[in-house]
Amino acid sequence: MKNLKDFSINYLETDTSEKIFSFDEKTSGIKDAEIKVVTPIDQTLLAKIKISNRLEYEEKVSVLKKAQDLWKIIPAPKRGELIRLFGDELRKSKQELGKLVTIESGKILQEGLGEVQEMIDICDFAVGLSRQLYGLTMPSERPGHRIQEIWHPLGILGVVTSFNFPVAVWSWNFALATICGNATLWKPSPRTPLTAIACYKIWQRAIKHSEHSDSTEDIFKIIIGHKEQAEWIAKDKNINLVSLTGSTQMGRTLSKYVTERFGKLIMELGGNNAMIVTPSADLKLAIRAIIFS
Repeated sequence: MKNLKDFSINYLETDTSEKIFSFDEKTSGIKDAEIKVVTPIDQTLLAKIKISNRLEYEEKVSVLKKAQDLWKIIPAPKRGELIRLFGDELRKSKQELGKLVTIESGKILQEGLGEVQEMIDICDFAVGLSRQLYGLTMPSERPGHRIQEIWHPLGILGVVTSFNFPVAVWSWNFALATICGNATLWKPSPRTPLTAIACYKIWQRAIKHSEHSDSTEDIFKIIIGHKEQAEWIAKDKNINLVSLTGSTQMGRTLSKYVTERFGKLIMELGGNNAMIVTPSADLKLAIRAIIFS
């Protein structure tokens, strides 16, 4: 598939005659289950992707912790520079990534391209924010002293995303977390792992141009899987903030694990909101708005 080759997504030969897609140069060598990725457009099989096992998960979290210790001491404007480079690479790959979003999620092409544009926009926003991480100062009771407020990075951000916005929601979390000095672990929807892998490849292109490439190599990792892998993130005390996007039921289940360990949590969950159309409404406009929403 040409779109996959655009992002250097290669086959991983297993101990069977089957070919499974992998996005890491290093693998555990353990034969695992795989996810079958099909396009909702016509149910064509796009790829089979290896599911991350527990050992791989723990190794990636360990690597993220070490990388974040280095990343957090880099000045915020320098961190913003890397996000600028990532945004530039997204601009170069907008057409290819937008098409991949369409093929994998079933969105029309215009929406696929629009989602990539949202990624570019949040990168631009984060770059500016990297020079505006202000802290308050205030008078102290002690003569000749002032109190200063300093914001510190949280650590590792765990992001779980849904299939209907396969890349935009992750990028909102990732761009802001990165300029604030955090590392990110992403578990995309099992329906749309290819777009996540493509984003990982684009990120790798960006860090090659960074003056801090040694410190940025391992601040972003992906795990592939289902509910089990999402639960690993929710239960893991090493994950300092969990961002969940998906169904209300998913939020109920995973939020319980995060709150039980007093973890920090962000949720954007699905709803079932009613639409009220009055007799005086412009029906053509209302129908379009309802369908778009």
